[in-house]
Amino acid sequence: MRSLELKIPPVVVVLVIAGLMALTSRLLPMDPWHFTDAKALAFALVTAGAFIAVAGVIAFRQAKTTANPMNPDAASSLVINGIYRFTRNPMYLGFLLALAGWGVWLANLPAIFWLIIYILYINQFQIIPEERILEEKFGDDFIAYRKQVRRWF
Repeated sequence: MRSLELKIPPVVVVLVIAGLMALTSRLLPMDPWHFTDAKALAFALVTAGAFIAVAGVIAFRQAKTTANPMNPDAASSLVINGIYRFTRNPMYLGFLLALAGWGVWLANLPAIFWLIIYILYINQFQIIPEERILEEKFGDDFIAYRKQVRRWF
């Protein structure tokens, strides 16, 4: 399965999952959730996700290292400050929150299933390969960081 590692840009994965969520909600319609703040919750999740993801990109830019998820070997420094003190993967966490917001907006429980697929895919084909490369590149510094900071949250 290494042939899929670091091959599909995470943004493309997010767009595919969002499309599959929408398709699922059309193919498996159900009564929408009935709670008064569903749209506000959806907006809050998408907004929080965007802020968390952007905070990750900003931290990379401040460190003057690459934010390209397709080429982690090009990283010039190990970023462990800012949002990276709380999560090793703020961009992927931000995308997950945005997808969760989309799921709430769709008000379709079966569509939420795709969040699990997103997590499994990103873990296997993006995060694990990235971390393998970062450990090779930054050694004990990355190992210590990995022990202190959780992957997702």
